[in-house]
Amino acid sequence: MVYNIKIAGVERELPLCPVNDSLYIAAFILFGDVELTEACAKELVKMAPEHDVMITAESKGIPLVYEMTRMYGKNNKYILARKSPKLYMRNVIKFELSSITTANRQVLYLDGGDAEYLKGRKVLIVDDVISTGSSLSALEALVTQAGGEIVGKMAILAEGDAKDRKDITYLEYLPLFNADGSIKQ
Repeated sequence: MVYNIKIAGVERELPLCPVNDSLYIAAFILFGDVELTEACAKELVKMAPEHDVMITAESKGIPLVYEMTRMYGKNNKYILARKSPKLYMRNVIKFELSSITTANRQVLYLDGGDAEYLKGRKVLIVDDVISTGSSLSALEALVTQAGGEIVGKMAILAEGDAKDRKDITYLEYLPLFNADGSIKQ
């Protein structure tokens, strides 16, 4: 089963994957899709509020935030919240979350130097898909802890009920699915 979608003028077929017996999601994978990444970044940059730096969570948002930062051209740095602390990270801050696409609880970590960089800056949060909003909440908490000012939250897709959120900007709606491939109402 697949779901056909057109995003930023680019058509893709997304395979449906089970979350449980009655809930399926359309797998949206940006990795390796340069055409889609560039098209989505271009459209999101047009809609982006003024900001000093962008942040995303590891890992699927990385190609998007890279391309958006490159296209935006007013800064040359983006921040990455990691899924595990790395040896080079110092004075790490963290936030724990749950996600629809990950079976276990996750923790996002921010390097102390990156946290210091965010302090007092206008921060744009970027993700590939916003669904439950847990990753978004974790990023918001990290930016707030670091003293950054959140000026916007953007994604390529709003999945399920996320389409009704008034605090995010997104390009397209991605429905949730029943086990038979029909769209959940």
